[in-house]
Order: sequence, then structure tokens, then C-alpha cells
Amino acid sequence: MAPDFPLYDAKVARGLEGAADAAGGLVGFLGIRHTEVGPGLLRAELAVRDELLTPFGNLHGGVLSALCDHVLGTVCYPVIPRGAWAATTEFKINLLAPVTEGSLVATARIISLTKRTAVVRIDVENGARVVCAAQGTVLVMQPRGQ
Repeated sequence: MAPDFPLYDAKVARGLEGAADAAGGLVGFLGIRHTEVGPGLLRAELAVRDELLTPFGNLHGGVLSALCDHVLGTVCYPVIPRGAWAATTEFKINLLAPVTEGSLVATARIISLTKRTAVVRIDVENGARVVCAAQGTVLVMQPRGQ
């Protein structure tokens, strides 16, 4: 059974769509783009580029890890109180197949949400193939005074 998201904020969700396009830092460097945001769901894409490949021609596992970590926390913002923030406390990642070209599509789904934590499942596809599966826990830091 999917969790209920009574605090879902469509305005926050709309603000996240494509938001990573203009982001700086690692998210901006990687070129992560949010393509779908909904209650407990975030879909993001990343184009595989030569500078993200290892000397052996495969996408570096750190890129997949960074993508998973990004969507793990970001999926929470439309369903947690405004002013709260999400901090990854842990995640496990299974690298299932090598990636050499194309693009990645990461789908993050919140599978459990309480006032203090969220558990998120992430699947990453490269074309029709699942190349990575991850699951993690996010600490929800409530706004001051709550």
C-alpha cells in the first residue's frame, strides 16, 4: 500500500520541475533535470557524457551514486512541511549493469514517510534496462518551532 501524503504541496512540486537545469554545484555539473514531480514521486534524467566515463569507457559508479543521493532527498520536498529539509542518513546501491552511452532516468518513490524519516526506493534505467537499484533513509528536519 502506498503512503498517503496529506502535506503534498503542488506549488513546491511545480517549482522542482526542471529546477536542476539551472542548479550549480554537482547537480549542475552532472546536468540532472527533473522531468516529473508528484506526490511521493520524482523522475530525473541525466545525459551520459564522455567526461563522466571511466578510462575503461563505463559511467563512473559515483555518478550513479550522486544521482541516487540527489533524488533521494529531493523527492521529499513536496510532501514535508515548508521550511523542513531532508538529509540523507544512509542509502544502499546495487550497480546492476554497465552504462556506456545514452541517458539515465532515475525514478524515486517514497515508500514510507513519518514526521521524522522517509524511506525512498530508486530505480535507474538506461534505455529499457535497469542499471541501478537503491534504497535509502532521509531524516526530515522540521522547521524551527515545530
